[in-house]
Order: sequence, then C-alpha cells, then structure tokens
Amino acid sequence: MGQGGEPRRPQPRDGELGAAVARAQDGDESAFAVAYRIVQPGLLGYLRGLVGEDAEDVASDAWLEIARDIGRFRGDGAGFRGWTATIARHRALDHLRRQRIRPRAAQLGQDALDLPGGHSTHEQALESLSTARALELVRALPRDQAEAVLLRVVVGLDGPAAARVLGKRPGAVRTAAYRGLRRLARRLGEPRPADGTGGGVTDGDAPALGESG
Repeated sequence: MGQGGEPRRPQPRDGELGAAVARAQDGDESAFAVAYRIVQPGLLGYLRGLVGEDAEDVASDAWLEIARDIGRFRGDGAGFRGWTATIARHRALDHLRRQRIRPRAAQLGQDALDLPGGHSTHEQALESLSTARALELVRALPRDQAEAVLLRVVVGLDGPAAARVLGKRPGAVRTAAYRGLRRLARRLGEPRPADGTGGGVTDGDAPALGESG
C-alpha cells in the first residue's frame, strides 16, 4: 500500500528496475544503463510537458545529478521512478526560472504514450490519442491537472509518489489526475469545432498548462 492507503500500481519492469539500481549503486555501469533505458522514456515525456523542446537538455542535467547521487537513494524500482521524477522536476523548474516563463505543454513523444496495460478507461483514452491530439488536449487542462496526468500516466507514479514530487497531498493529486483524465476522455467524444480550436475542457477561467495565469 502507498501512503494514504492507496494501493501502489506496479509497473511491469519495476522489479528489473529495482535490481538494476541496486547493482548500479555497487558501481555496475551496465546496470545504470539498464535503469536509464527503463526510466528515460517516461521521464522525457514528463519533461516535454514542462519545458517543451528543451526536454532533452533538462533530462541530461537531471541524469547527471541522478548518477552523482544514486548512492543516496533508498527504495525499490517504483521509488526510483519517483525519486528521478523529483530531480527532473527541480531541474525543469530551474530551467523555467532562468527562461522567465511558466511551464507549458509541448510535444508528448510517442514513447511517452507507449504505456503498460492495466490503466483505467480514462487513461486508456489518453493512450489512444495521436501525439498531436494529446498535445492539444493536455495543453487545455489547468496546470495542476496537466502535471498530475503527466506524472500518473506518463511517468507511471501512484498518487502518493506523484504527491511527493509535487509537494501536495495525495488526495489532491489523485483528484487532479482524475479530473484531467475525465476531461480528456469526455473531449474525445465531442465533435471538434470547425475552427480547429480545442474547445472547453478547462475549469472556467483556470489557467491551462501553457498559459501564464
């Protein structure tokens, strides 16, 4: 069980990831490469949702810190996902502060949508989207919902782990993710406006991820 009583949703390769991290902490460079290959697609997708085309550079900075501090990590494969997401988010926020801009939605690579099974109907709806359509819909969400969706669906964290990354209560993150996914699923069933706009998926005047608020 995760914190707050929520069952942890294991990812298919969490066991392999935990074993690779343990070996990497003992100095096995090939094991660190295994951990990188498992974590990087989701982490990069998350960063693309925050910093756009600069995601690769921010990810590189994050992995330098991860490699430096991996000996301090304590936990299993699922915990490692959350730990790396926290580091990546800090580096992304540092980058955004330097750029004097707010987080914005950007291209979600197809690797970020290539997720394991076992998700809810709303998450399956997100998985079925094309990259361009996912970008359009996630951009329209309020910021808290957009980032919660990215962490829960793209990175694969459970509610408590995503809450630790965001510094929020697990219930608040679960609610934000649910509302965001519900809006995405509902939007899929609506006809697209003739002018090509995304329509009303946000909560009133709540700022979307790509807006300054």
